[in-house]
Amino acid sequence: MMDKEILKLVGTRIRALRKERGLSQEALGEKGGFHFSYIGQIERGEKNVSLLNLHKIAESLEVNLIQLFAYLNEEFMVTSAESDIQDIVGMLRDANDEKIRVAKNVLKELL
Repeated sequence: MMDKEILKLVGTRIRALRKERGLSQEALGEKGGFHFSYIGQIERGEKNVSLLNLHKIAESLEVNLIQLFAYLNEEFMVTSAESDIQDIVGMLRDANDEKIRVAKNVLKELL
């Protein structure tokens, strides 16, 4: 596979995930700390985006980093446990410090 093809596949996947979440390029850029034009360049396969920036984009899209690479003919399957963990992390991101401490203590007791 050629380099340009890989960039286009990843960019197309990012665009699809962004649209699934109803985000504009500008909104995704704001969430990740990027300019909207940079997001557009990534989506068009014009930028060789760094792994660290891909991680920020994945977090902004609330997906696992590996899901950005699920662009092949076979569909990437997320297990229910991975999905639950993702939901928990999302809830924790929205919680205040006190609720996070309580959740941590509860998890310590459960695990």
